[in-house]
Amino acid sequence: MQCVVYKSLKKQGYYLYLDAQKDPETLPEKLLELLGAMEKVMDLELAPERKLAQADVSVVLAQVHAQGFYLQMPPRDYQPD
Repeated sequence: MQCVVYKSLKKQGYYLYLDAQKDPETLPEKLLELLGAMEKVMDLELAPERKLAQADVSVVLAQVHAQGFYLQMPPRDYQPD
């Protein structure tokens, strides 16, 4: 599955994996408010055998299939620089 990954410029450590076929403006309003301005980080091909640094790819794929996006949040013990 082809995804686009965005990072939130408002919430450090928040990344949005979005189905490449989906327009970010169609996301829920509350989510857009939470993330604020976003910057595209990369295009990414997601597949079950792919490893991701901060998330389980099967969970990401399932959520992107179900709702069109996956929101990656920083771990609870995350300390921004």
